[in-house]
Amino acid sequence: MELLQLQYFLAVARLEHVTEAARNLHVTQSSLSKTIQRLEEDLGVPLFDRSGRKLRLNEFGSSFLRRAERALFELEQGKQELHDLSKREHSTLELAVTTASTLPGILREFRNKRPDIQFHVQMLTTQEMVTLLQRGEVDYCLSSPSIEGDEIECQIVFIDPILVAVPKGHWLSDRSSVTLTELRDEWFVGVKRGYGTRDLIDSVCKSVGFVPKYVYEGDEPARLSSLVEAGVGIAFIPSTARNAREQIKYLQVENHELVREIALLWHRDCYISRAALEFREVVVEYFEVISKQTM
Repeated sequence: MELLQLQYFLAVARLEHVTEAARNLHVTQSSLSKTIQRLEEDLGVPLFDRSGRKLRLNEFGSSFLRRAERALFELEQGKQELHDLSKREHSTLELAVTTASTLPGILREFRNKRPDIQFHVQMLTTQEMVTLLQRGEVDYCLSSPSIEGDEIECQIVFIDPILVAVPKGHWLSDRSSVTLTELRDEWFVGVKRGYGTRDLIDSVCKSVGFVPKYVYEGDEPARLSSLVEAGVGIAFIPSTARNAREQIKYLQVENHELVREIALLWHRDCYISRAALEFREVVVEYFEVISKQTM
């Protein structure tokens, strides 16, 4: 059994399509198919049910996939550890976030400390982020909500109050607080389902007897302030995402502890480089400063 066979098998298993897998691997379809066939011959069992170029993992393939992912995961961790031990000056941190409002400040603080480290950041839904984390394809996730799992280490770094943002001239704009039931007839702008804050808000509103009506649903939380200011709708916005705009008023939510947990996540079995350890220290210190400012 060869390493290349395992890499090709994982690509096909995840996509269940020879053409797409070959395109991603930059190899010909015939070469990919022959490699998978040799792997099946080595193992003595078929790994896929075939229908043209479409493949579906069978019982053997599903069982073998877990082992193959683990084997390649360990090899990748060993590669990263050797890279770190070789004391190369430049490296890249892979980050995934569901909450990006605090990320510029965190990255600024870390860059001041380690200007030699580069970043690659992805804004993802909770499930997309967890998938990359479990595969060992990201160093850290900055997530709301916090997530527990057998392979996931979770450190809650901040409890973030969620506020109601309304435009200037709105009937609530002269208030400092509002109850959720007062909002049942309002139109909202928000992020799509699948983002932690959206799912939390919908759940809490449902518990008091209504489902928020959304006139806009997107995947860019930073855009919500502009939409509120333009009078498109009102929004639930975490305190750390407040935008200092004169045309927006932020209200506390009465009678409910409407907060989100911001957590730093990492894979329990992943090798953690020196740069990654320093990044975690910066994240914790950053939110400690914010907590003291809001006390």
